[in-house]
Amino acid sequence: MCQSLTMVGRSLHSIWSVLTLLMIICNNVIICDNGSSLLQNPIINMLMQSVSPKYTPRNPGDLFDFLRDRYTLPNGLKSPLPEYDYIIVGAGSAGCVLAARLTEDPGVTVLLLEAGRPENFFTDVPGIAPFFQLTEYAWPYYMEPQPGVCLGMENQRCYWPRGKSVGGTSTINYMIYTRGRPEEWDRIEAAGNYGWSYREVLGYYMRSEHANLKGLEQSPYRGRNGEMNIEFVKFRTPLLNAFLEAGRMLGTPTDDYNSPEQLAFGPVQTNIKFGRRLSAAKVFLRPNKRRTNLHVLPLATVTKVLIDKDTKTAFGVEYVRNRIRSSVRARREVILSAGPIASPQLLMLSGIGPKKHLKSHGIRVIQNLPVGRTLYDHITFPGLIFPLNVTNVGLNEGRDGSITNLLEWLQFGDNVVASPGGVEGIGYIKTPVSDPLDRIPDIELITLGGSLLADGGATSSKAVRRGMKITTETFNAAFGSVDNKDAYSVFPMLLHPRSVGYLELKDRNPFSHPRLYGNYLTHPLDVATFIASIRYIQALVATPAFQRFGATLHRAEYPSCRQLAFDSDEYWECAIRTLTATLHHQIATCRMGPVGDPLAVVDPELRVHGVNKLRVVDSSIIPRTVSAHTHAPAIMIGEKASDMIKATWN
Repeated sequence: MCQSLTMVGRSLHSIWSVLTLLMIICNNVIICDNGSSLLQNPIINMLMQSVSPKYTPRNPGDLFDFLRDRYTLPNGLKSPLPEYDYIIVGAGSAGCVLAARLTEDPGVTVLLLEAGRPENFFTDVPGIAPFFQLTEYAWPYYMEPQPGVCLGMENQRCYWPRGKSVGGTSTINYMIYTRGRPEEWDRIEAAGNYGWSYREVLGYYMRSEHANLKGLEQSPYRGRNGEMNIEFVKFRTPLLNAFLEAGRMLGTPTDDYNSPEQLAFGPVQTNIKFGRRLSAAKVFLRPNKRRTNLHVLPLATVTKVLIDKDTKTAFGVEYVRNRIRSSVRARREVILSAGPIASPQLLMLSGIGPKKHLKSHGIRVIQNLPVGRTLYDHITFPGLIFPLNVTNVGLNEGRDGSITNLLEWLQFGDNVVASPGGVEGIGYIKTPVSDPLDRIPDIELITLGGSLLADGGATSSKAVRRGMKITTETFNAAFGSVDNKDAYSVFPMLLHPRSVGYLELKDRNPFSHPRLYGNYLTHPLDVATFIASIRYIQALVATPAFQRFGATLHRAEYPSCRQLAFDSDEYWECAIRTLTATLHHQIATCRMGPVGDPLAVVDPELRVHGVNKLRVVDSSIIPRTVSAHTHAPAIMIGEKASDMIKATWN
């Protein structure tokens, strides 16, 4: 049984009691109709007390506390020490790595502050990844209204959930492992960011990786001694083979898509082990819990970096926990790893940011820097639905979400429950509108073992569509006639948008969400690239590989597109603007660049320009788009930053 059930298991009469309990809990974990929160049924607590009379929740207000991981301060401490060598803000992908690497030296003390809770048993389950975008494990950020995008979403606003937990977004994402192309990292270094070439970052990718990828055992690009297991998903539908075969028919080989040698299609590579999610916390924090020099403090929201205004030196942070405001000092450095939204917000609240903007909110300016003025994001169009004329080929929540499958997954970890939100494969392509002189793809294809329809049916959770905040009216008009039918879908991801967004403070209240401006599809080439990708996908599905399943394009009737001819470029632009969805890869809000770069916030060693003893270590420092989901790059950034910090203080 899983470790998170050890306490419960000791008090239950048999393994079947534990499994029955799990099923009752799972049946009571449901999403509210308004998508706002996770409902928790009091019957869980009653049941626990009936099977274990001595059981009492450690946190009476948290009905799932017996399933959560725990991070307690060592040596009986009830509160943090007044001072540490390093304070890390945010236990996300980069922050977890950084905390683990810095505390390898027993003479160094680290405090890791996290606003969210530790992860629980349910976050281990890859198949229900879409659920967690609507729970307490996500910051419910929304993009500001933008005319012409997200027209089919609730209130016509794009939803940008970010991880709020020990583990950060790696606790709620789809566990996809991608690195970016060599040319992309090399051009980042060529812009003055020394040490960030592909050759150098590859070494840090490999340091963390334990590649368990059949067929790639001899690859010189894979790490084998790291902590983070990377493996193929064992469960696959026939649709994955069709995707790979169709790619070959159109000239793209089946290979390791993370190889630097060529663009390829391949089965999705995931940070999963034994069919269970491996968050950054599980990989880098949990094994190091007993280090007395590593103090992890969940449910602690940092509100300000303390900076001496005369010397411009960071010396600590203020944070709120249990409604009590406290402060703690750093002897060496304060490190922000709060992610691409919270890190720039915290810098601005602390007096580091655009001078005019900070003054408008009454914030004393310590350093005038373009914090938040650059923001890139990867967006997708989830509306390409191809109904099939065969049944039981793809995934379907109503059919696959059975007690039998859950019990089998608990024992073996290799069935449909281990599928990471239905994602089965990745492919990189260059569309005809891309630059023919470079080898950088402009589209990533994310192939599913089903489609948005796979979570349909009267009793289903509809977690995927709800996680994207697609309105019921839009969905029913576009897809109601084929809802809950066997169908195939592939999501095109725009890798290098020309459209640039930004973020800024709403006010000086640290508990207010910042204002987020994606500026999606404001550059015409972004629209043209999306349409070119749709034409490629149509050609892909027209191959014999998919036609053996009778795949045909569904004619979606979007309310705002009815006046346009179906399958015209104008129709597809309208459709894309109706279902505009983020893939949660915001970057560049604390952009890296050398001294003299007018857009840079941190230098190539991730030190905030003009401020001493303050760094930013997370995906917000990536200065321009890369062909990667941001979890793996954030892990790499944490690895590289740990070496730079150790070199500074050696």
